[in-house]
Amino acid sequence: MITNVEIANVFEEMADLLELSGENAFRIRAYRNGAKAIRDHSESIAKLVELDVDLTSIEGIGSTLADKSKVLIQTGRLPQIEKLRQEVPPTLRDIMQVPGMGAKKAMKLFQELGVFDLPSLRAACEAGSVASLKGFGLKTQQSILQNMQIAEKAALRLSIDQADSLVERLRSHMLTCSSVERLDFAGSYRRGKETVGDLDMLIVSRDANAVMDRFAEFAAVQEVLQRGDTKMSVRVTDSFQVDLRVVAAESWGAALQYFTGSKEHNVRVRGLAKSKGMKINEYGVYDVNDDNKILAGADERDVYALIGLPWVPPEMREDRGEFESQHQARFDQLIQLSDIRGDLHMHTTATDGENTIEEMVLAAKQRGLEYIAITDHSKRVSMARGLDESRLLQQWKAIDAINEESDGSFWILKGIECDILENGAMDLSDDCLAQADWVTASIHYGQKQPRDQITQRILNAIENPYVHAISHPTGRLIGRREAYDVDVSVMIDAAKRHHKFLELNAHPARLDLNDLNAMAAIQAGVTIVINTDAHSISNLDLMKFGITQARRAGATVENVLNALPLAQLKRRLAR
Repeated sequence: MITNVEIANVFEEMADLLELSGENAFRIRAYRNGAKAIRDHSESIAKLVELDVDLTSIEGIGSTLADKSKVLIQTGRLPQIEKLRQEVPPTLRDIMQVPGMGAKKAMKLFQELGVFDLPSLRAACEAGSVASLKGFGLKTQQSILQNMQIAEKAALRLSIDQADSLVERLRSHMLTCSSVERLDFAGSYRRGKETVGDLDMLIVSRDANAVMDRFAEFAAVQEVLQRGDTKMSVRVTDSFQVDLRVVAAESWGAALQYFTGSKEHNVRVRGLAKSKGMKINEYGVYDVNDDNKILAGADERDVYALIGLPWVPPEMREDRGEFESQHQARFDQLIQLSDIRGDLHMHTTATDGENTIEEMVLAAKQRGLEYIAITDHSKRVSMARGLDESRLLQQWKAIDAINEESDGSFWILKGIECDILENGAMDLSDDCLAQADWVTASIHYGQKQPRDQITQRILNAIENPYVHAISHPTGRLIGRREAYDVDVSVMIDAAKRHHKFLELNAHPARLDLNDLNAMAAIQAGVTIVINTDAHSISNLDLMKFGITQARRAGATVENVLNALPLAQLKRRLAR
């Protein structure tokens, strides 16, 4: 069944292509608003269509988008977008992602210079053609070249949530084939990397042709690149490649291990096997002197056991210490989604969130949480209607009233996401912050300041006695904005020294701290806090991406603040 994210992605693409083709702003805005409404809706749009629910009852979805949603859900296609793709190269959308570029500039480059994708844009810039174009100039050309790397990286990979959505849709599609006996996904997706370059789908079946025929019927397939006896590669929407491999049941574990990677991890695994008189490939583990003597292969755990290793969680297969005994002791203790007891970063309608405090509370309870912190923006974030001290104190008074009516099984922390100002001061007074249960500090402005200056701003916040944590500590947006130039090691040392927490922001556009920085924090003894930064109730489900990132960092329950039960959390914060 097609997901809300996938439907929203189609309408976002429609909006981009309409903007490129010069459509009126009202129609473009309708598609963008509809995409956002669908992406953030807590219920499955496909399920609502199945139940014949009127989609126009959802704020942001008009009759046109409701009709197109039904067509997309029921047929897997949308004729209008297919027509637009023929008229406007979809790769122009990649050009729009270059900072400083927009639809008008992208279309002008296409019409006058034949620029239709990022490689041709780079070539035109390097040839000096862009500088000579009216409305551009040398400065714009230089800026494009400087900013292209971000867009080029983003164009080559799917974000983890996009990959996750595609995986679930592929899984549902393939499991309707009676010839599929077992199915899983390998590669960087299984290892939980924040972006995915392609997908590897493994299937056990005794009828490879039936499986590949069903794969070819997947609605998003744009082109079959290769089809052999047991392997098939296709290109799906946005030129993303998916590889299918049909394997025998007796080779399932070996194939899953082999195709999960990483390359560096597998090199070490093969080396260990060789030292023990064995060899490993995608078909199994064999005696090095007898290719016909298979020692293991059906179960992945047996593959590792034969070379003297415990089963290695896929997220840790990066050759970053997983072969050392002190790390292996943590394998069975890595943090899981079910370990999370609360979420300490979210926004409401008081600023730029889409739901009220009461709605966020209900949604959190439905997800089995014991507590949340309401952390709307402080006043510096004026575009989000950030709270001044008067409005914040009113919100905290309302939270107190809700807590007083509670039976104690669920608690709302009075919080704030307080901006760290460009001069290093906090956006709200200490007298105000002292009344909070939870203060998380963050940078939204002045992100291009020099390394020493931006690091000092964060140190000021860490040293403030009323600040508990630093949110999205490096400020990056994956594929859109590089991290600001902060000295992460200095930040980690300060957090350790002052007993403060560092956030691992679970939003797939951020995942900040990244895995290496989170690993460094944990190894230094800093407790991390995994938060969704939810701006709607549906965003609370982003927690799983933060968990995956934390597992890549080797985090256990002991390393994660919001894995504590409520009573223990209160005692920890009181200290």
